[in-house]
Amino acid sequence: MTNDSPTVNRPEVGEVDVQQKIDTSVPHSARIWNYWLGGKDNFAVDREAGDQYRQVFPGVVDVARASRQFLVRSITFLAAEAGVRQFLDVGTGLPTADNTHEVAQRIAPEARIVYVDSDPLVLVHARALLVSTAEGRTSYIDADLHDPAAIIAEAGRTLDLGQPIGLILSGVMGHVPDYERARSIARQLLAPLPAGSYLSLNDGTSLISPEMRQAQDDYNDTGAATYTLRTPEQIAGFFEGLELVEPGVVPCPRWRPDDAVDTPADIDAFGGVGRKR
Repeated sequence: MTNDSPTVNRPEVGEVDVQQKIDTSVPHSARIWNYWLGGKDNFAVDREAGDQYRQVFPGVVDVARASRQFLVRSITFLAAEAGVRQFLDVGTGLPTADNTHEVAQRIAPEARIVYVDSDPLVLVHARALLVSTAEGRTSYIDADLHDPAAIIAEAGRTLDLGQPIGLILSGVMGHVPDYERARSIARQLLAPLPAGSYLSLNDGTSLISPEMRQAQDDYNDTGAATYTLRTPEQIAGFFEGLELVEPGVVPCPRWRPDDAVDTPADIDAFGGVGRKR
């Protein structure tokens, strides 16, 4: 099933001038991330900001790769070992290789995936995200991270909220500056999900390389949407009340590494997976 996968709250691209909503005057984190990962969905302002960040902290490309590889391994674990067949990917960003639905449906073709983002450039690429297996289903919700109730309500059109769901928050909670507010959003997204659901979350730190803090501060001063680096202890706090999957909250390359890991083992991207009891 490809073209008949539903897109929620999404007018046809031809019906709106999406380009008018894409601000190319300031850098955008999703587009910079895309640039660091070798993608082409970015603009000159994003490449300039990405290069400036990399001048201060050259290891940021490894951080981006480590986060992406952690996402792939955590979804593989959820689909292959935990038996999860539904995924809610909030703040999905721009598509690259091995998107959530591609990883999950390679293992379980019947898997259902809902992507959530509010970025207009992601909207342009929604059709690419909506390519599903014949047995499964994908959909896209145009919604804001700060409105978890709306996200859950719309996700219920595609996902069975009575069955376990893998909630994916990959590199997104740093966009909520207030820590307690960020934790509240994560809790509100998890609360309606049944026992046996999982949270996969990773975010940036400045524990390993102090240069990342300086690079992030410089980036936040550009006028772009800010991103808040957190301590490993704060990242672990998102899993409060959940049963952490071994090895817990660790640098992303150290979470169940495989042969695809090509970054340093200790890196300023920490993540983990937790199971809802």
